[in-house]
Amino acid sequence: MADIIKIKITPAVAAYVAAGVSRDDKLKGLESVENLASADQVMLAFCLMREKDEIVKSAANTVFGALSEDSVLLFLEALLIHPAILDAIAHEHYFNHKIVKALLGCQTIAPQTTAFLEEVLAADVADDPNDEDFLTEDVFGPAVEQGSESENQVETESGDDSGDGLPEDSDGEIQDKEEYLSKYKLIQLMGISEKIKMALTGDKEWRSILIKDSNKLVSSGVIKNPRITDGEILTIIKVGAQNDEIIRLICANKEWTKNYNIRKALIENPKTPLNNSLRYLSTLNEKDISGYAKSKNISSVIATQAKRLILAKKRN
Repeated sequence: MADIIKIKITPAVAAYVAAGVSRDDKLKGLESVENLASADQVMLAFCLMREKDEIVKSAANTVFGALSEDSVLLFLEALLIHPAILDAIAHEHYFNHKIVKALLGCQTIAPQTTAFLEEVLAADVADDPNDEDFLTEDVFGPAVEQGSESENQVETESGDDSGDGLPEDSDGEIQDKEEYLSKYKLIQLMGISEKIKMALTGDKEWRSILIKDSNKLVSSGVIKNPRITDGEILTIIKVGAQNDEIIRLICANKEWTKNYNIRKALIENPKTPLNNSLRYLSTLNEKDISGYAKSKNISSVIATQAKRLILAKKRN
């Protein structure tokens, strides 16, 4: 039977994990987790990962695995963190060396968590001997017992979750068809949190596969990948985004919408919010606006607005 642990939480987290909070509200909290402080992001996801409701638990696992490096590192600056939380972070973010170093510097890290990270680091050194200086003894701190409580507390069952990561390929590698197929097969074996990690960090081929994933958190993760290019964004819009969230994220990125061809593609995509399409329409040249005025392949509202813009220009 799983152990019961007590952890300290803030009112912002308590609002989503307290007794009587509905499943929908818990899921809403996870969906808007980025609006919370870094520490609350970690705590909310961790608490809801221990839920008995499988839907909430699965969503929380996804969010916990997708927490940003900055959020996790800020959280790890606290002096006393429950060992169970450190263990969960270790098993979800072991692929990030900065987070691993921060974890090993935590006073409350448990011996089994340290042992797990040592194994991971040893494997990394075996793969890359130049990284050997990463394994320094001074970052391994002693584990101590932790059990602080305060006004807001949550009792949660600690599970035995462990993450199996996949190595990240780097851009610039020449991939043959066989290797691409092998990636496609790996996707079938990956859990949601692993897919999200790969969407956020993977190379172009991983992105081209994961953008088609039916899970919004996975496909949206591709859009948030810092290495994605304007060319990929243009292809995603033209080929057809899997969900509205992808288009929303593209429209919200001012750098991408500076690109003339991306604005045109967004106007032509039926998933683009109408107010965005109309705004982009007014930035196009007269030739393209005239084309939309005669087009039967776009919204009648856009075509009508295009006609108005042409008439206005003729009057001027």
